[in-house]
Amino acid sequence: MQIKPTLFPEVLLIQPKVFEDSRGFFYESFNQVNYKEAGIHKNFVQDNISRSIKNTLRGMHYQIEKPQAKLVSVITGEVFDVIIDIRKNSPSFGKWFGQILNDTNHYQLYIPEGFAHGFCVLSDIADFMYKCTDYYYPKGERGIRFDDPDVNIQWPIDIKHAILSEKDTLYPRLKS
Repeated sequence: MQIKPTLFPEVLLIQPKVFEDSRGFFYESFNQVNYKEAGIHKNFVQDNISRSIKNTLRGMHYQIEKPQAKLVSVITGEVFDVIIDIRKNSPSFGKWFGQILNDTNHYQLYIPEGFAHGFCVLSDIADFMYKCTDYYYPKGERGIRFDDPDVNIQWPIDIKHAILSEKDTLYPRLKS
């Protein structure tokens, strides 16, 4: 696997070694030893999979209690994956990074605690996988407006026509 740099040194873009032939492909999506050698010394305790249709926008989510580091990837389809640095004392507080993840590039994104996360779906459907370092804790769940003008995420879809959950439309701005 190859590790590629991102805007944030703590956030890692991972390109697994993919073996392709006429039958399709195979790749190892997680091997704890390899990830530890890459600097990810986290214990993943929960896996989640979501399916979303085109123009769905999920995010920007985080947990203040029981925060989660995440290893995310796309099983089917294509998404634009986004993170926001929400660490108040960080020099990059409020900055965002986006990356296309799809079933062709097989990229994974490692997102440590201290970042809000979301994505929008670019394909007809997308199956999205999250490996998490802590269990979901509803009481600690928080979010930031997906269209916060101070963050100014450049979504590759028309957000006026995005498919959103009600809670995603109600989250406050980052600096509220």
